[in-house]
Amino acid sequence: MPSRTRKLRGSRTHGRGKKHGRGAGGRGGTGMAGLHKHKFKWMIKYAPDHFGRHGFTRHAQVRETMSINLEDLQRRLAEFESAGHAKADKSRIDVDLTAAGIDKLLGGGRVTRPMRITVARATESAVSKVSAAGGEVVLPSEGT
Repeated sequence: MPSRTRKLRGSRTHGRGKKHGRGAGGRGGTGMAGLHKHKFKWMIKYAPDHFGRHGFTRHAQVRETMSINLEDLQRRLAEFESAGHAKADKSRIDVDLTAAGIDKLLGGGRVTRPMRITVARATESAVSKVSAAGGEVVLPSEGT
């Protein structure tokens, strides 16, 4: 009995029809073609997560600078003291704004009491007002 190949010699399509024997015709397109059309049921069963967004992209988080004016600092001294971020002596008040989560001291308002304020950043007007009232602003050294 002759082989199938031998038997179909001379026929143009070898018994497969026009498209089945050419390229990706037999599988309905190349790769993921037709997943929203004729291969939809296959996609639902074997690749249900193929379409749509998955997970999330975490972009760079920009932290807002927490700042406080001198006037607000004086008004909230009791609050800082109860939280343990401020300590009053006979001569002055020691305030640690870095521990309180405040990054910058602004020069708004007046200073009536001498204070020693530890903070990461401060404006020039804030430093001059605190020193004029007999206190000091402690900033981290520029070298570190």
